[in-house]
Amino acid sequence: MTHDPARDSELAADLRRALGSSTRRIRSRRGAADLPDPQFNVLAILLREGPLTPGALADAEHVQPPSMTRTVNALVALGFVAKSEHPSDGRLVVVSLTPEGEAEVRETRRRRDAWLAEQLGTMTADERRTLAEAAVLLRRIAAGQRGPA
Repeated sequence: MTHDPARDSELAADLRRALGSSTRRIRSRRGAADLPDPQFNVLAILLREGPLTPGALADAEHVQPPSMTRTVNALVALGFVAKSEHPSDGRLVVVSLTPEGEAEVRETRRRRDAWLAEQLGTMTADERRTLAEAAVLLRRIAAGQRGPA
């Protein structure tokens, strides 16, 4: 198959729309706390990375530190994160996930996975194989890796 920039542009737009719609549908499945995405994202980062400073969380989420401070304070009030003194710099605090915060992340992920599995259950084996192949390619795109020339 030859490279056609116009077709690539059309495919790019179609993929963007499909991924955006799919992402919105998946994100609409939330845990019991019904957290907004920015708050859930902080919990998910802390589960993956471990305790972090608010500044590191702001960098990870590409937001300004005052915005992250508000998010962290809201999560503290909900009992999903705890703040403690930084071990080597008394001017900083460290944010860590509480067991309740971890449970919220796991429940939200469980609900999202269940919804998606339900959708996959309506598809043929060939369609599921195609999606499995597409998942590999989408991870490659997300990582910025080039495929075979």
